[in-house]
Parts: sequence; structure tokens; C-alpha cells
Amino acid sequence: MEPRNADTDERLDAIVGVLDGANVLVHTPGGRISHWSSGCEELYGWHRDEVVGKIVHDLLATEFPEPLVDIHARLRETGVWTGNLRHRHHDGSVLWIASRWVVIDPETNREPSILQTNVDVSDLKHAQEDLAVREAQMRSIVETVPEAMVVIDERGIVTSFSATAERLFGYRANEVCGENVSLLMPSPDREAHDAYISRYLTTGERRIIGYGRVVTGRRKDGSTFPMELAIGEAVANSQRIFTGFIRDLTSRKKIEEELRQAQKMEAVGQLTGGIAHDFNNLLTVISGNLEMLEMRLSEPRQQALLREAQEAVDDGAKLIGQLLAFGRRQPLNPKLSDVGQLVANITELLRRSLGETIELKTVVNGALHQAMVDASQFQNALLNLALNARDAMPRGGRVTIEISNTFLDPDYAQMYPQVRTGDYVLVAVTDTGAGMTEEVKSHAFEPFFTTKDVGSGTGLGLSMVYGFVKQSGGHVQLYSEIGQGTSVRLFLPAVRAATTDGDREVAAAMAGIPRGHETILVVEDDPRVRRVAVARLIDTGYRVIEATNATEALAALRESPDIDLVFTDIVMPGGMTGIELAREVRVLRPEVPVLFTSGYAEPNVAGREIGEGSSWLKKPYTARELATRLRELLD
Repeated sequence: MEPRNADTDERLDAIVGVLDGANVLVHTPGGRISHWSSGCEELYGWHRDEVVGKIVHDLLATEFPEPLVDIHARLRETGVWTGNLRHRHHDGSVLWIASRWVVIDPETNREPSILQTNVDVSDLKHAQEDLAVREAQMRSIVETVPEAMVVIDERGIVTSFSATAERLFGYRANEVCGENVSLLMPSPDREAHDAYISRYLTTGERRIIGYGRVVTGRRKDGSTFPMELAIGEAVANSQRIFTGFIRDLTSRKKIEEELRQAQKMEAVGQLTGGIAHDFNNLLTVISGNLEMLEMRLSEPRQQALLREAQEAVDDGAKLIGQLLAFGRRQPLNPKLSDVGQLVANITELLRRSLGETIELKTVVNGALHQAMVDASQFQNALLNLALNARDAMPRGGRVTIEISNTFLDPDYAQMYPQVRTGDYVLVAVTDTGAGMTEEVKSHAFEPFFTTKDVGSGTGLGLSMVYGFVKQSGGHVQLYSEIGQGTSVRLFLPAVRAATTDGDREVAAAMAGIPRGHETILVVEDDPRVRRVAVARLIDTGYRVIEATNATEALAALRESPDIDLVFTDIVMPGGMTGIELAREVRVLRPEVPVLFTSGYAEPNVAGREIGEGSSWLKKPYTARELATRLRELLD
């Protein structure tokens, strides 16, 4: 290279002199420093006498955002390059620099110089890194908390929609952001929402902001649900934003309803039992006096009247017995019994009671179904259930009695607060009759409640069953769908060889629950059952996609090609059953297996046969049963 002439050096000295207070340095394309301003001395900690003649990239340990050869190419082409560099201070600390390079004297044949001006942006860089960390933390918090988060501006337009909100409302974020938040509301709130915001912005009148309240939300499929909404307000860039945190109250509402129902049944039972007990004393007096009168009367007509009165007293005593059973005040004589044998002993009586048009099927799973029960009261309860089933099937059908051993775990107890965990003998009586509405189910166990015609029943059958099972320390569950049938499940505390919960946990740990890594599509309309199933699957390593009905499930199948198995309830709202969903799955994704679950004793009670290549799991099921069945299908 030719040496620089004096004129060039004087020009560079003049430029650097003018900008001496700034961070300016001059170097050759190879990086050899010729000029170093006092601003650079302050910025980097080296005096100019220490750096002139040295290679700037080595001195400052420069890290470039792109290869140096590309930077030189840009300089030859345009004469200017800008970018961010990482430099080292004299004390070893890191500096982040916004740098601008300009070529000096590019028109001469001599080696050009590069004038480099640097601005320290370390504080800005650190602030950006801190902001990125805070944003990541905030995203993690928002995605982890059970509440959904929706952010809107003062026009009501959604600007942020969390992943939990996506799962809760059924919309994806890109479907909601940019739309009015009233999309998530049913009428009349949907039409009135903009007026609420306008009134608040005009008058400052708060209806929800800062207070929170229970409102109704609307999902993408049009269904509504109760939710707790808390709204906070902030100002960003002179614009108000409103952040709403939403908690789904569906499960809590159902639990509260069940607790109220249990409390109501308890109160009615105490009242009914007390009245029945006192009324039984009155019947005893009446019956005794009738007997004494009968001994004193010889005229046949009068004796006939007495016998008719005595028969009425006997009928009243039977009713009182049923009321006492409901009130849990009947005297029980529990003995260690094999429940399967008790069912077998009454089978012929049940067949005769059901009639020729109804098929009776008994299914016994496993052995040693031992429980402490009053045999006669248990068989009387079965007879009542069979008669109810017969009346629900005037044109014939099938009644299935299934006996099995089951363990109700803490997950199940969370769904049904009145249930205690432990081993039970499960007796399920299922019919293929007309089924019950939600209104009928809510009153089914109440005394004197009946849907039969006047004179066709007392309404005490199910209430007697309820009282007997509760007095025996058990639990009754009613599962019914209109047009599909009814299943009444009696959970009687089982008698086992001495074992403790600790022994059970140790045995479970030793056996090990099968784990997996696949993606499972869970289709279940009951949010509590779905929550427990999802939690069990996640705990055993699976990735889970949720759907509340068959329509959502098919949409998920089309959008998520990585789904490995569909786990679906058989009876669901929305016009499509789990059986019909499985047919669509076999068309869309024939390689994907389907695992059904049902509260009925048999899957074909709720529809047609489940089809080849599928399996089913009866509710209630344990985490181990679910995990084992999944591996059978996936492996």
C-alpha cells in the first residue's frame, strides 16, 4: 500500500479534532488504528498513545453481527455500514455498541481510511434483556395460572388472548384478537357491552372493574358457562387497557349443587325418618286395638271390616318401613355376605317380576365380592330397581346387573364430595329404557317423587334404595340419558383382608403405572370428569388435547395430525355420540385407535356395538386401569 500523504492526515486530524468529544476512531480496512478520540479514551479506558498502530478488532475483542468480509464488501459498494458490535473495555467488561463506518478518500488509489463512530447502548441492551426475561416470566405465569386472561382496549377490541382462554372458550387467539370482546358473551350482555365501556369512560361509573363478579361466558360452539370475572385497568401510551382474569365456575357450581342436594336429602331424610318413626307408633296402637276388637266381634260383616282395616294398617307399615329406610332409621342386620351370591339367589324372582318381554342379564367380574350388608334389604333394593327399570321399558328391553370390585380414588372423591375413598363392591343395574331428564334426575331419590301415573307407584322405591345404601356406608350414583337408558350404581363398602392406604400406595408404586408420550384427544362433556382424565394422562407423560363434544373433536383431528388416540365418552350432547364420532375417526384417520368410556354397564346400551379395533372403559375407572388400557391400544 502507498503511504498516506500529509494532506490526508491533516484532513483526518481535523475531522477527529472536531468530533474529539465523541466516540470516534479511524482505522485502515485491516483494522490498524490511526486516530483515537478522547471520547474513545473515556468509553474504552485506553489512552490514544496505547492504541495507535494496533488492530482495533483485536484490541476491543470485537464480535460482529455478520462476517467481516461482508462488511468490507458493503463498504466498497456503498461507502457506509451500520450495525451493532460487542466490544471489550480495558477492565474486561462488555460493551454493546451501535457503530457507523464511513469510508474516507475512496476515490484515490491509496488505501482508504474508515471513520468509525460508536455509541454505547449497553444500558439499552441490558434493559432489553431484562424486558425479555420479564416477558418470558410473564408468559410462563399467564400460561401456568388456571385463570384465563383476556386483554382489551378502550374500544372493546381484544388485543391478547391467553392459552388458557383458548381452551376455555374454544377459540384460537388469532380468531379473537382484533374482534370485539362481546364475541365471548351471550345476549343481552353481548349487545350492551360497548355501552358499558362508553358509560365508564364518560362517567367513571364502575360496574365490574376492580370488584369482580360472576357472569356468563359464551364458547365458540354457542354453549354458555358460569365464570368469575375480575378486571383490572391500566394506562399504556395514553391509552386505557383492561385486563380480565376469568375462572371457570362450571365444576364449582356442580359441586355446590351436589352438596346442596346432599344436604337437602339429609334434611328430608331426618324429617321423614322422624315422622315415620312416630307414625309407626300410631300404627302399632291402631293395629293392637283392631286385634282386640276382632276377638270381641263375632258378626261376619264386622269382622270383614276389621280385616280390611288391618290390611290397610299392614300396607301403611310397609310404607313406613320404606320411609324409615330412606331416613336411615330402619333396623339393619348387616352380615358378611358375598354380594354376587345374593344377586344369584334373587335372579329368578327378578325374572318373574320383569316379565317375558324384558331380558335379564347378570355379569360378575372377578370374585370375592364381600361386603357387610343386610341381605334382605339389599335384595329388596334390587327388586325396587328392577321394577323401576321394567316401568321404563313398556315395550320390552334389557336389564343388566353387573357386580365388580372397584377402588374409588381421591380423584373420584374430588368429583363427588360426599364419597369417601376406599374399596367398594359395585352393583350396577342398567336398563335400556326411556332415560331421565336432568330435572327428574335431580329429584329421583326424594320420597314420594314419581313420574308414574296416579295410583301406579308411591315414589318410595329409589328413596328406599338411597337410604339403605347410605345407612350401609355406601354411595349411590345415577347415570341416565334421554332415549338411552338409566344405570343406578350402588357402591357398598367392601370387606378385604387387612390392608392400609400406605400398603396400597406401596403396592401401586412397586407395580408402576404404565407411562407414555403420545398425544391423546380427550372428548368428554362433563368438565370435572374431563379435568380428572386430563390430569391423569399428563401425570403419566401424555400430551393432551381436550374437546367437549364430537364436533370439537373432529376439528381437532383435522388441525392436529399428531393425535395418536381418541379417548371419548359414548353419550354426549351435540347430536353426535361417541360411536358416531369413532366412525368419522376411522374415515379421517383409520390408523388412530379409539378408547370409549361409559357410565353404563355395557357400551352397547348407549348405542350400537363399538366396532372392531376399539376398546372401552367403564366409569368409574382408576388411573392404573386407564393407563393400562391405553398401552394395550397404543402398543
